[in-house]
Amino acid sequence: MKQRKLRVTVEGKQYEVMVEDITSGERTSSGPAPRAAREPVAQAPAAPPPKPAAAPSGPAGQEARIAPLAGIVTSVYVKEGSVVNAGDKVVEIEAMKQKNDVVAHRAGTVKDILVKEGDPVESAQVLMSIV
Repeated sequence: MKQRKLRVTVEGKQYEVMVEDITSGERTSSGPAPRAAREPVAQAPAAPPPKPAAAPSGPAGQEARIAPLAGIVTSVYVKEGSVVNAGDKVVEIEAMKQKNDVVAHRAGTVKDILVKEGDPVESAQVLMSIV
């Protein structure tokens, strides 16, 4: 069996591994199985979860409401100047044929709406400011 030494990058860390081609199904020896076949493969240590990003702030200290996921804006429920409470629906985003409500993260007045129905949005894109 042919073995190759490869370098693999997992979550930014590089590992050198030995890889054996077993697609032919033939064994060249009748001895015990190779060590790699008898022992479980060691897994790379899990990376710590990323720290949550702080909500971006708009101009002059206005707090921005950001998109929690990428998709298409299907509804904007508020207008500039609307007064909202924390938890009120402000936008609806469709992603993978599922509609997701985006709610106000704080009570305040809606300013600077940056999206309209039909706009594509990316995750963490600023949708509007609520001051």
